[in-house]
Amino acid sequence: MQGVLISLARRFALAGGAVASGLALMTVASIAGRALWSQPIPGDVELMQMGIALCISLCLPWCQLHGSNIIVDFFTQSLPQRATRALDGIGTLLLALMCSLLSLRTAAGAIAVNAADEQTMIIGLPMWWAYAMLAPGLALTAVIGVWQAGRLLRGLPPLPEAQEAAK
Repeated sequence: MQGVLISLARRFALAGGAVASGLALMTVASIAGRALWSQPIPGDVELMQMGIALCISLCLPWCQLHGSNIIVDFFTQSLPQRATRALDGIGTLLLALMCSLLSLRTAAGAIAVNAADEQTMIIGLPMWWAYAMLAPGLALTAVIGVWQAGRLLRGLPPLPEAQEAAK
């Protein structure tokens, strides 16, 4: 299971990075077009908003997998490792539940917005795309969170590699 989760998270993050790179190129082209020919890329702001949301969603699983989210451990840093892992496990499980709910609600939102036939203002992209793109990253983050919570609540590190490094 861990190999599949790591591989999927890596692929999602690489896709998120590719989208971010494409957005950066689009921004440069739009700014250059505006400066040189008074012709920016139509809908560049709409594309940027949708693209950045997608990037964040795709990179969340990788961040969760490697514990790269914000942690406030001021009150728990003096606790024994087992207690800290138990608290981290509870927090990770809560994060997984939240991501599950967000994934389900964004998928439901995509269906509702599609039924309403909403489109972006400038280039007329279907708005449901923006919602639908968020659900897979949030769902994978939830699955990784459940897997990590199980490890943490059993007193193990969130990643098996961390177990080897601790020896």
